[in-house]
Amino acid sequence: MRFTRLQTWIDSQYENPRGIVGTYIGEKMVRQHRVEVDWTIEQLTIQPNDRILDLGCGAGDAIARLLQAHNHIHVTGLDRSPTIVRSALLRNRPDVQAGRAEIVQGDLGTLPFPDAQFDRVFSIHTLYFWEDVPAVLTEIERILAPGGSFVITYCDGKGDVTWDGITSIVREQFIPAASTLGLTDIVETRGPDSRDYHTVAVMGRKRFST
Repeated sequence: MRFTRLQTWIDSQYENPRGIVGTYIGEKMVRQHRVEVDWTIEQLTIQPNDRILDLGCGAGDAIARLLQAHNHIHVTGLDRSPTIVRSALLRNRPDVQAGRAEIVQGDLGTLPFPDAQFDRVFSIHTLYFWEDVPAVLTEIERILAPGGSFVITYCDGKGDVTWDGITSIVREQFIPAASTLGLTDIVETRGPDSRDYHTVAVMGRKRFST
């Protein structure tokens, strides 16, 4: 029973890092997820002057790598954890001070941004924690500019094991909800394995205004 409680607490730290342990886990995830981060950035097809949003930005590694690779963009990171927001701010302080980046605390279900603010939205390893998939997608559709695109990266298994639960969420909740919202070009794309985990992304686009 004691081990079960400990494991539950550790799992909760990955969902919402807190305190010293949360800071450590945030940095651990930076080291562990570099393969997925770099691959996801490739899928974004960044253009000059893009406004980019990282949902569940963690300790800000993807933000830093985007800004290192592209000069004329602006990147916003959002995370629910005050602990991890501090880590992301520390990692990206010069770019935040220069006005190239912004890090905010907030919830995926009620994004604190105006309509049509972003050209690209991406999220890495947060889909498992979306309590209301249609609600989060509604917010993504709202804050995307016409013609803007999204990339949601996750893992659907490890080694010889397939995680049917996350696959069901994507195919039975995510894709139908995205289609209902009028998001288009929705595809599932297989990425590189990372530490034997199977990387996948579901991608799509907001229609141009007619």
